Amino acid sequence: MRYSKFFQYAYLIFAILFIYDAINKYVNEGVVAYTSLLLAATAVFMFFFRRRFAKKMANKDQ
Repeated sequence: MRYSKFFQYAYLIFAILFIYDAINKYVNEGVVAYTSLLLAATAVFMFFFRRRFAKKMANKDQ
């Protein structure tokens, strides 16, 4: 259970990195990095999905 909490927050870290990459490419090259934005959105979605799933499993165990 402890590792799953770590990986939940790892998704947020990856989302921040992908957003930074998209902003950096836009500022330096003037190109919108749709792939990085899509991956950032997916990482944020996975964070909330995993968090909700972990809460459901914790309630189920009680």
